[in-house]
Amino acid sequence: MGWLRRNRVLLPGVTVLARQVAAAREAAEARLDEALAAAAARVDPVGLENLGPGVSAGFGMIIRVLFSVLYAAFRVLIALVVARGRGESAKDVELLVLRHEVAVLRRQVTRPRLEPKDRLVLAALARMLPREVLRARIVTPATLLRWHRQLVARHWTYPPKAKVAAGRPRTAAVIRELVVRLARENPMWGHRRIHGELVGLGYRVAPATFWNLLRNAGLDPAPRSTGPSWREFCRTQATTMLACDFFTVDTVLLRRIYVFFVLEVGTRRVHILGVTRHPTGAWVTQQARNLIFDLGEQARRFRFLVRDRDTKFTASFDAVFADAGIAVLRSPPHAPKANACAERWVSTIRRECLDRMLIFHERQLIHVVTDYESHYNTHRPHRALEQRSPIDSGETQQPCLAGAVRRTEVLGGLINEYHHAA
Repeated sequence: MGWLRRNRVLLPGVTVLARQVAAAREAAEARLDEALAAAAARVDPVGLENLGPGVSAGFGMIIRVLFSVLYAAFRVLIALVVARGRGESAKDVELLVLRHEVAVLRRQVTRPRLEPKDRLVLAALARMLPREVLRARIVTPATLLRWHRQLVARHWTYPPKAKVAAGRPRTAAVIRELVVRLARENPMWGHRRIHGELVGLGYRVAPATFWNLLRNAGLDPAPRSTGPSWREFCRTQATTMLACDFFTVDTVLLRRIYVFFVLEVGTRRVHILGVTRHPTGAWVTQQARNLIFDLGEQARRFRFLVRDRDTKFTASFDAVFADAGIAVLRSPPHAPKANACAERWVSTIRRECLDRMLIFHERQLIHVVTDYESHYNTHRPHRALEQRSPIDSGETQQPCLAGAVRRTEVLGGLINEYHHAA
């Protein structure tokens, strides 16, 4: 050593020695793995080819496990034999390197994942180490005890059977849908009222179930009597309301013609009362008398008439409806939305009919609006009426898949109607 120091001969450090030892060990283990794999591929110790597919698969799994255990024990044995043949200094250096590597890995990995063969080898070798050294290892006594507890629990745990739902059965989907439907259609009904209604339909369910169903659906089981909303109030009053208004049509020669109509708000049925170029108060009053006469007994169903503040609606016009028990409501100035149903019908007839053709004179306009009135009242579907027409018996036609469908032209093909062939 003195000669080496005096002549300044460089020796490899501990890190270089550790790297060389690790490389040699990995090369030897790789050659050993290849030799064992080749030997296992050439030998069939049990004769699995002569067994059935299910039995061969079970024996194959057992053989693979046994081979893994034997292989791990053989590797430990070879490592011990090689270690005994080395010098004391080389083993000390290897132990220092391995301890440092373990310390680095412990800083990076909190809890390593061990396979069953790793647990077998570590548990067998841990018994040969002193207790003070064993405390610094990955496998501690607490680890061994935990492995034993897991082994016992896995041994005595039986495979689960088919799960049986505990508790009382769930409420039928039909009842849940009916409860939510009745609550939405009747905002003033509480859970007791809905329970009574379903009892009358033959459903026997506890009242507390209705309370829970309503709460889960985001509805109040006990609504307060605060009165209906504006939407509900207007829908209720719509069946007793009429709405009237004028709209204009300009001919090819730029002559303006006035069309006077009345709309039943509840059913969306429209009445074309008259077409004229010179609407006066007396003419409008006479059209109102004609409407009351045509309605007959049905006029008693209506309570209100909504109109704007046009000067053509005179006091005599209001008196005609007052005699029939219909109160006249005037909309605010410059507020077309106050008579929204009438304005909507005007936009509908313009979009579907009048904006798509030229009007030459008054007689042609009368023919056009009369035909469109018949189409609108008897055939055209409405979303507010569940896709039915204003004049409908309410009976839903059964679909006829085999029958032919024929087209009926309205206004020369401008509008088409479709019906099943007789």
